[in-house]
Amino acid sequence: MRLGTCIRKGLRLKSHRVLRVREEQDRLVEEIEWIPGRTLICSDCSRRTARIHARQGQRECRDLSVRDRPLVLRYAPVRVRCPACGPRVEHLPWAHKWQRITKALAGVIARLSRQLSWKETAAHYQVDWKTVATVVERAVDWGLKHRVWKPLHVIGIDEVSRAKGQRYLTLVYDLVRRRLVWMGENRDAATMERFFEWLGKRRAGSIWVVCCDMWAIYLDAIRLHLPQAQIVFDRFHVVQHLNHAVDEVRRQTWRALSGQAKMAFKRTRWLWLKNP
Repeated sequence: MRLGTCIRKGLRLKSHRVLRVREEQDRLVEEIEWIPGRTLICSDCSRRTARIHARQGQRECRDLSVRDRPLVLRYAPVRVRCPACGPRVEHLPWAHKWQRITKALAGVIARLSRQLSWKETAAHYQVDWKTVATVVERAVDWGLKHRVWKPLHVIGIDEVSRAKGQRYLTLVYDLVRRRLVWMGENRDAATMERFFEWLGKRRAGSIWVVCCDMWAIYLDAIRLHLPQAQIVFDRFHVVQHLNHAVDEVRRQTWRALSGQAKMAFKRTRWLWLKNP
């Protein structure tokens, strides 16, 4: 199978065809052309039309590399005359709107960015880190729109510091499926009201257990909106309070001792706090 045919089948071209594939400055350039008479799709409303308004200049779109050779798609988009939207640039089947990389390349970038930083992902595929950021944002938006929601039974609420100056994000997790379900700015009462407004009364009624720290604002919101749920404090904060209590008892004991007993008790702090 020729390379052009392989690429055409991979891109699933219907109204376009591969004119030629040639080498150009250590890269492969695939020239694509529109097949006259074939209908094109409006990029706004997705209607099909065969009416042509004008042609635009050539654009290049980066695709997955062929072995170690970068592959670039070169095409002059058509401005169609959509009966509903008027003159609009056609929808390109191989790339999202306003993007200069193909959907296939965007897919592998989104998957690799889950393992590496944006900078490392950009360096691996030789693209700008802003391109990686755009791809990740689009992937997250798509995932949120197509997410299949199942009843929430056990959730966790926690905060994470995102910047200096006591700036926090409130995170809500589905602890059964181990995934993030909601994120909000700050960790105040207004943030919790926004979460429960988003959650809704019907989904809130299915929650049985809420795991959180001992932040009073979280506890008050949970008792108000989830009266049927059992509150479970996370282990970190329970152990933290336990360590503080043991330390306080040790200090009281130190103050009560005297003489030789006090000397024997000295330098034993970490013995009391150590896991036996």
